[in-house]
Amino acid sequence: DDGYESFYNYPLFSALGGSMKLDSIARHLWDGVTRQFTGYGQIHNEFDAGYDWMHHGESYTYFYFFGLTDPTNKKFKARALKFAELYMDPTYGNYDPELKIIRSPLNGSKGPRHVNTEEDWVTHRPILANYLLPYDDIQGVDSSDAWNDDDKYPLILDAMNKRMMKGDVPLNMASTSLMLNAYMYTGDDKYKVWVEDYVKGWIQRVKDYDGFLPDNVGLSGKVGEYMEGRKWGGYYGWRWPHGLHNQMEATLIGGSNAFMVSGDSTYLELPKSVIRLVEGQSKIQDGHRVVPYRYDDRGWWDFHPMRPKFPSQLWFMSRQSEDWDRAKRLADPDQWSYQQKERKTQLVRGMRIPTEAHFPYKKSKGDSENTIAWMGFLEGENPNYPVDILEATYSEMQRRLKSVRDDDTVPDDQDVHHFLNRNPVVLEGLVQLTLGAPNHIYHGGLMHTSVRYFDPILRRPGLPPDVAALVAGITSKSVKIKLVNLHTTESRQVIIQGGMFGEHQIKRVRQVIDYPFQFNTIDKAYFQLTLGPGAVGQIELDIERFANRPSYDFPWH
Repeated sequence: DDGYESFYNYPLFSALGGSMKLDSIARHLWDGVTRQFTGYGQIHNEFDAGYDWMHHGESYTYFYFFGLTDPTNKKFKARALKFAELYMDPTYGNYDPELKIIRSPLNGSKGPRHVNTEEDWVTHRPILANYLLPYDDIQGVDSSDAWNDDDKYPLILDAMNKRMMKGDVPLNMASTSLMLNAYMYTGDDKYKVWVEDYVKGWIQRVKDYDGFLPDNVGLSGKVGEYMEGRKWGGYYGWRWPHGLHNQMEATLIGGSNAFMVSGDSTYLELPKSVIRLVEGQSKIQDGHRVVPYRYDDRGWWDFHPMRPKFPSQLWFMSRQSEDWDRAKRLADPDQWSYQQKERKTQLVRGMRIPTEAHFPYKKSKGDSENTIAWMGFLEGENPNYPVDILEATYSEMQRRLKSVRDDDTVPDDQDVHHFLNRNPVVLEGLVQLTLGAPNHIYHGGLMHTSVRYFDPILRRPGLPPDVAALVAGITSKSVKIKLVNLHTTESRQVIIQGGMFGEHQIKRVRQVIDYPFQFNTIDKAYFQLTLGPGAVGQIELDIERFANRPSYDFPWH
């Protein structure tokens, strides 16, 4: 996964309107990494031979973005269909079409991997020694130091092979993006059915366990089959290694994909059930609301603040007021309204002038941590947020470019994250401001957005040259966009589409000049707009969400 991750968002940059050269470079790098890791034995038939869907997700998010830049590319389309068959065709062994389960947490082009050898985990041993043990009752093992002990390391693997490696886990819901990726290239309903059937299975398990998401399902379809009936203990489950983080990501990916492909919002009950579950156990700690991140026989434990991107993603997909209120309730108020905080003043020529508010920018793997300040902007709390987030991401880009320029290391000195840590493409601000959406879930989520743009003159995706866009408002049925043509003597044409995949129907467009509004009935997934020289204006789109079949097709295809 790390080889692909280093360049994962290059195609998204092109899809937003950046140079298409970066998309070409990204495809070249994809082929190169695939050949390299095939030589290592990790890749087989162009797909990971067998790994979990947190790491698959990190790799294949990169792959999904290619559909946004050129859905007519025959080689990448063929790969998309070939990869989906790994989970569609039961002869590969990954998927049980009768029970609707994926048959191991580790799966891929060589099928499910029910037994792990010492060699399989050798590169992870020093890292996993920093985490808690998968289980507290492994005989002869009393601390995570055992990962680095050659005598005790096999005991950990034996326990994991017996309890974790056979059957399904919530993490596998990230595979729904792989299936939906094939659907958006072809429109073949078999992929749609697969996504819905698989997510329905997890929804039913939550119902069977009174709102609790069980994290392990045996090969017979029984929860707790290899955990003596326990509903916890699965691979990347409620206890090990990240707890809540993986349950939120997996259910948001699965629920959102099923919602998009069906138009049925009840699929979002899956991530809602998880967030309700932990919020119900929340408490105030050091002045902040914290939720439990782990569950095992002792009950709920390991309390921390909820990472804001999860409730933000849920609200963005549902657009329901209860989800907005929850996101605000769980948020750090200093982030939601950072411009409204009491600020220090400085004496200037005898006058007390407030200092500028500090934007608490956070950079993380995946660029998705600044959702709460963005939601505050949408509510009117942080009017300077567009400038602040662009300044922050621009500074981060410059810092990384300097790191590239100053890099004098040789391959023997470089670890697996070397190029990932120097990737200068930082897109969270552009995604939020131009597309009206939080950035995608890093571990395998698709890029769900309010709108998307195309250049009808250059016949390419993204905003045309000289055109700027700001999504300034979002409701359950509308999107407000401010548009600018920076060219002073030439007009510009732009196509605006409802949703990244044309899944939203634009019912009508209102141009905000004076009251009453001027409007045009559209009733299509997209429309074309002319911006005169130096034009500055605002439009509001009335949208019927998830009314259309999602597709990678461009308006002229």
